[in-house]
Amino acid sequence: MQPCSSCAESAEEARMSLAEGEWNLSYESNGTLPGADFTFGSIRSGFYMLEPYDIQYGDTDNGDTPIPRADGIRLGEDFRTTSVITFEIGVDTVDAAPTPLGRHKANLGALDVMGQAWDAEALRRRFGVPAVLRTVQGGRARRFYGRPRKWTPAGSKLTRQGYTPTVATFICADTTAYDDREQVVRSDLAPPPHRGLVGPLRTPLTMTGDSVAQIPGEVIVGGTRAAWPVITINGPITQPVCEVVGQWRASLDLTLRAGEKVIIDPRPWARTVLLGNGGSVAGQLYRSSPRLQDMRLPLGRQDIVLRGTDASGTAFMTVAWRDAYTYL
Repeated sequence: MQPCSSCAESAEEARMSLAEGEWNLSYESNGTLPGADFTFGSIRSGFYMLEPYDIQYGDTDNGDTPIPRADGIRLGEDFRTTSVITFEIGVDTVDAAPTPLGRHKANLGALDVMGQAWDAEALRRRFGVPAVLRTVQGGRARRFYGRPRKWTPAGSKLTRQGYTPTVATFICADTTAYDDREQVVRSDLAPPPHRGLVGPLRTPLTMTGDSVAQIPGEVIVGGTRAAWPVITINGPITQPVCEVVGQWRASLDLTLRAGEKVIIDPRPWARTVLLGNGGSVAGQLYRSSPRLQDMRLPLGRQDIVLRGTDASGTAFMTVAWRDAYTYL
């Protein structure tokens, strides 16, 4: 297994590079409904921060129950709700024109641009599809998944002079900040395990340098939280298995022909097992496989292996993930 070239920053990521302290809201278009690629948070963008961003974490939904006829409680399973990020943004077009009328016109246009991005009509009727909110803070490029929600421009006399303060919120799909850099590794079909020695043998027997080389399939998962993998298995292959050695195995009861693929996406906003044509095959997961919500990559060194049957030897798998963090 070798890292794919997409591990490096792509041309698209380079185009969307942000300066320290900036934020970018983006999502794709949907038919006739436009997408967004809206950058804010700096003087150069014209949409600068009036106050520092505020990340408000939701309450814990605890499963505690009283102990019958005794003091105390029995601690249960606790679940976290999501987090909400709030921005106070000044929309500034004071230098856009020499006249009050020109500044007013420019400010209304800037508000319209921000309002369209925050309206997110291309997303609102699409189940489970998130927007991406990216930022650079302290030199760390991070992203959140979720949707823009409330947007309130505080229209005042200053609007005619080219300035309007606004408040905007973004609700996250979970409480995690993700590394903006996606890491991808490729794994070819693992050969059957070799057992025993193959002759001819000569004495003295010694271990070669290859025996102590790095194990194929070794990856390092960073961050402070377990990461969500997106697993893509490409045919031809029968009974494919993605195994995180020593952790879990996701096994599928299906056959993929050459050119076909299956994508296992356990991320909270997806939770799907789809063929390349979009058909769901979640029911083909063996019962021995973990639930999608449990398919996470633990921190540290991991070995990821593709298993199955493929006479051609051309089947392969890619696993993509982003390191996850509790905070920025």
